Amino acid sequence: MTALAAIVPRHSGTEDSDALARRLSAAAASLDLFERVAAARAAIDGPLVFTTSFGLEDQAIGHAILSQNLEIDLVTLDTGRLFAETHDVWAETERRYGKHIRAVAPERTALESLVDAQGANGFRASVAARQACCHVRKVEPLNRALAGAAGWVTGLRADQSQHRAEVSFAEFDSARGLIKINPLYDWSRERAVAFTREHNVPVNTLHAQGFLSIGCAPCTRAVAPGEPERAGRWWWEDEGKTECGLHANPLHLAARKVLEESALESAKS
Repeated sequence: MTALAAIVPRHSGTEDSDALARRLSAAAASLDLFERVAAARAAIDGPLVFTTSFGLEDQAIGHAILSQNLEIDLVTLDTGRLFAETHDVWAETERRYGKHIRAVAPERTALESLVDAQGANGFRASVAARQACCHVRKVEPLNRALAGAAGWVTGLRADQSQHRAEVSFAEFDSARGLIKINPLYDWSRERAVAFTREHNVPVNTLHAQGFLSIGCAPCTRAVAPGEPERAGRWWWEDEGKTECGLHANPLHLAARKVLEESALESAKS
């Protein structure tokens, strides 16, 4: 930790978060995964939260955090529509590392109102309806999970989709007022697979069945050979609709919320 602190010293009171994010990103290229998460923890004052969906990338990052016993809070968004296999790897991960992973669920009243308005699978009616579902089941719980956090660790990779092509190791999330850390920003999927195999990390059995990106069960399918790895997410929508809103451009978050609320009101009428 001392060597890492020398590379990326702790955030000083005179340095703004955007400058710290740039400094972390500059240092990241020379660090391995273990060093990257340790450097983020060493440099950022305040709580760090890692939100895991127990997919391939998150399992690699989780191993780097848990094997070093870093002071980073592990949280999962339990949407109520996860695959049984996701719950299985969740339980296996807790057994492997002897660590409880905190679940954050949708707010009860909002969820009941959503299902009352949409029905069981009404999110397929339109993009706006699906975004409203994602907001209740994922975005709002994420906001609660990150409340008071100084940093947010994610499993984003730049080559996952066009939406993520500009991802860097560290960036200041102005909408949430924290530093977003993407330890695998420059990794390929093949590198993540090799890492989990090398370190015997538990992985979701759905990956071997062609589910490369795994979210809620009704919104995820296996991808065919040659398809982009996120093609199995919300596949009934227009091509390119591969984000739920968790990683939306901060400039669009307010507009997205208005759209979601409008969709809910329309569904009720």
